[in-house]
Amino acid sequence: MSLSLGIVGLPNVGKSTLFNALTKQSVPAANYPFCTIDPSVGIVRVPDPRLEALSDLSKSAQTIPAVVQFVDIAGLVAGASVGQGLGNQFLSHIREVDAITHVVRIFEDSDILHVSGSVNPMRDIEVVNLELVLADLQSVTKRLHSVEKEVRAGDKHAKNEQAGLLKVKEALEGGSFASHAQLTDEEIAEVRKLTLLTMKKMLYVLNTKSGGQNLDELQDARWEELMEFFEKIKAEYVVVDANTEGELNTFDVEERDSIRKELSVRGGIDDLIIAGYKILDLITFLTTGEKETRAWTTRRGSTAPQAGSSIHTDFEHKFIRAEVVFWQDLIESGSYARAREKGLVATVGKEYIVRDGDVIEFKI
Repeated sequence: MSLSLGIVGLPNVGKSTLFNALTKQSVPAANYPFCTIDPSVGIVRVPDPRLEALSDLSKSAQTIPAVVQFVDIAGLVAGASVGQGLGNQFLSHIREVDAITHVVRIFEDSDILHVSGSVNPMRDIEVVNLELVLADLQSVTKRLHSVEKEVRAGDKHAKNEQAGLLKVKEALEGGSFASHAQLTDEEIAEVRKLTLLTMKKMLYVLNTKSGGQNLDELQDARWEELMEFFEKIKAEYVVVDANTEGELNTFDVEERDSIRKELSVRGGIDDLIIAGYKILDLITFLTTGEKETRAWTTRRGSTAPQAGSSIHTDFEHKFIRAEVVFWQDLIESGSYARAREKGLVATVGKEYIVRDGDVIEFKI
């Protein structure tokens, strides 16, 4: 399962710096707008301490983590929805990702230019979000014109789509995201085909700077306004010092943890990856043995056969049963055999809903 998070925001807020820290890849991160034009893609390990514990238990030859894909997308500016600043190209890149990580600068630094001349997180968020709303409004209006003919022909799916799009249009015209429209399940199924930008889940990444004037530490009015906004819309957010995290990549794990404490670095890259994984509505199940211990990705709410398809399509189409034990029960038992003796290994059928942390052996 390959799902992606697009890194968006205004120019010079730290998007490419964050991407470098996430992926340890070298992409342009220069101090000027539109340095990034073509999106860079990085595959990022999902932190999971359960893997090492299971690998040690099974004495596995290799340990393979779950991964998530991050896409570095060039900065949006006001007018992007009508082509300003290469906006149409950038918006098309956002349309291709599964969820959005919106980077917002919350530090003052006169040496790092701001496209608007000053740091104001709420203004920056409103600029980006408005361009997403306007781009979607164009898409919805265009589609409403074309769907009318199908509705007149009596197409049931077209009727659901039209009803959903009218609700979405009302939300967008009010400045809200399409995801805030109250749609039925049938309407959602049809509206999703349009891949609207504001239907995607969004994770806000608040970029700080070690030793700088960070708004959350200053507790000024801009920070309070931002927190009130997040509370109002029930937004998910993480705090990351992208530049420091990038520099920490040159150190081993223990040194990184020590330096983080010394510099009082809050949050971190691992928190961001885990939050991104969560916002994509993903969970991890595991397989373990002498050959390998591996984390596999599936959608929350997946049945055993659906989860099995992450390994091979045969595990979905030829599924007979599966044996399942929760990872912590397996670790505490000390072995698979002992867990079975204690009645902790369950045999499940096609209707079983996989839990995050299940260790599964599929039978076909």
